[in-house]
Amino acid sequence: MRKTTKSPGEKIVKDIKRATRKHYSSEEKIRIVLDGLRGEDSIAELCRREG
Repeated sequence: MRKTTKSPGEKIVKDIKRATRKHYSSEEKIRIVLDGLRGEDSIAELCRREG
């Protein structure tokens, strides 16, 4: 398997994206799933609305 090396800039961008990722609490996750089970919106739409 061939490995590709990433530039320092790519590593910095990846680290920033990881650090700024949205973290959902357990309560938020449960609410999103229950809203999704209702079928009015997709899970992706519900998550986008929260962010």
